[in-house]
Amino acid sequence: MDSNSFLKQMLMIGVGTTSVVAEKLREVSDEWVRDGRLNPEQAKAFVDDLMQQLRADPGNWEAQMQQQVRNVMQDLGVARQTEVDELRGRIDRLERQVRDLENKRWR
Repeated sequence: MDSNSFLKQMLMIGVGTTSVVAEKLREVSDEWVRDGRLNPEQAKAFVDDLMQQLRADPGNWEAQMQQQVRNVMQDLGVARQTEVDELRGRIDRLERQVRDLENKRWR
């Protein structure tokens, strides 16, 4: 799987996550209404306010999603681009050293 399709999938998960968050907020608020912690108007205002915050600050939500993606990738052991680049450089240096040693050996 290439990184673009992986990122697209992660973004789709984020969109799905927003839907799940909305549903869970409604479930929690309904439970609080049943338990008498909130009246129905308070519960609706609570859910509406949180959903508006999610929609109003997409940059913050996007930053949080990016951090979550980084965390998941780190947990999966996926190397960062800088780490891959560093390893490529080390491999290039080692290959050069091996070629130099082979050249010295054949002289």
